[in-house]
Amino acid sequence: MDDNRTATRLPSYIHRKDDYLRRLRRVEGQARGLQRMVEEEQYCIDILTQVSAMTRALQAVSLGLLEEHLSHCVVDAAAKGGPEAQEKVREATDAIARLVRA
Repeated sequence: MDDNRTATRLPSYIHRKDDYLRRLRRVEGQARGLQRMVEEEQYCIDILTQVSAMTRALQAVSLGLLEEHLSHCVVDAAAKGGPEAQEKVREATDAIARLVRA
């Protein structure tokens, strides 16, 4: 595979990869904390508060990845035009729909 095709396959978030990994590790810790809260039979509202915090953290990751995808992958494909542009717009639309339903 030539270098141009390889370069276009790099994820748009690659320059913020460490930030995303840090955020996801924090979410992972929150999930373990939630499990511990249930095991320890903590108060329902306290657990729900932590679920809400974890949900917001995942939403922040999702919105960041979506912004990266739109500003790089979709814009680049749109500049080239053709079926790839249509596919990238469809992918982004589907991803937004999934996020809105969540």
